[in-house]
Amino acid sequence: MLTLWSAITAGYLRLIEPLADAMVRRRVNPNTITTLGTLCMVASGALYATAHIHLAGWVLGLTAFFDVLDGTVARRTGQATDFGAFYDSTLDRIADGAVLGGLTLFWSADGPYHSVPMVAVSLAALIGTFLTSYTRSRAELIGVDAKVGWMQRPERVVLLSAPQAFFGLALGGWVLGGVVTLLAVSAWITAMQRMVFVREATRSRPPQ
Repeated sequence: MLTLWSAITAGYLRLIEPLADAMVRRRVNPNTITTLGTLCMVASGALYATAHIHLAGWVLGLTAFFDVLDGTVARRTGQATDFGAFYDSTLDRIADGAVLGGLTLFWSADGPYHSVPMVAVSLAALIGTFLTSYTRSRAELIGVDAKVGWMQRPERVVLLSAPQAFFGLALGGWVLGGVVTLLAVSAWITAMQRMVFVREATRSRPPQ
């Protein structure tokens, strides 16, 4: 599975390489790329909230390259800064919140897909997603690189885009519900994996 994911990642990077080269030649500001990507993800969240599930999946999937481009352009043009990394991480949280918030609104709205249980699952996915990011950033403050667990951000973006782009509300919305449930469960498992990892990494050292 890891080999397959590595192959997909390598192919995706080759696919967007011409776009990265063009931005490097024009010395586009990486923070501008980050901002545009976040705006697109917020738009996909709005589309989810208004039940345009197919379109939301395509918008989210096709604009995910911004996540890769900003870092690539920053490194290749010598524009990488501490603020840029902070800005990117902060806007990632806005993007995650917008997408999962949009799905929460979708299930909370009156209509054929109204579902209190799925509102709860969406909120659990939102909290779990934020928790996975927080555990890693908090671990870095004590000198531990906790980039472990099932659900990293690239996998999360794929889950929130590809199935919806191709299946939309297939099977009465059960495909979408299954995807969000999987995301919620895996996000919380990832957060727990990171907590265990940090506990083991710091067990034998004095507190900083």
